[in-house]
Amino acid sequence: MPSLKIVTKSDEPERARENRAEELRLLEAMLFASSEPLDEKSLAAQLPQGIDVHARLVDLQQEYAPRGVNLVRVEGKWSFRTANDLAWLLCKESMETRKLSRAAIETLAIIAYHQPVTRAEIEDIRGVTTSKGSIDVLLETGWIRPRGRRKSPGCRRTRIRLNPPILISVLRLLPNGRARNRVASCFCNARSLGSRQS
Repeated sequence: MPSLKIVTKSDEPERARENRAEELRLLEAMLFASSEPLDEKSLAAQLPQGIDVHARLVDLQQEYAPRGVNLVRVEGKWSFRTANDLAWLLCKESMETRKLSRAAIETLAIIAYHQPVTRAEIEDIRGVTTSKGSIDVLLETGWIRPRGRRKSPGCRRTRIRLNPPILISVLRLLPNGRARNRVASCFCNARSLGSRQS
């Protein structure tokens, strides 16, 4: 009577293992070369007949699981992506330098010398209405911040103040004490003229 032999995966014939390795290589090459995720149908169309594409993709996914690049399925399509736990390595932070508009620079100077100041006071000093964009840009960059409300009859107005490190930087930009005094006196004169007119 013939004896039965149990065949395990490790006992696969050498030829079957070579075929499996070649199928994985083909799938791997197609997925790496593709500029966009591929579905199983398009992969099967380029592979030889009789290959179980889904099973091979799952095998490939398991092989890449502990690596820096993972094979993932998103909306029925497969692609290689960076492992989630390594995404921080690929983050690139860049500083974008933007020039402030003349109105924003004037607004910043007024806030530097008359802080805390309300929007209405800034408009009085400048002599024109301040666009919301000028103050918004300064708020976004973190150069100014709201600082309480002015207690006055009628509507309450939000005061604006420079952040302390920015104030020091702005004052250092001015070349010397005389220039600082000249700019300060210019804004003080403009403010007193604005108050006389009203």
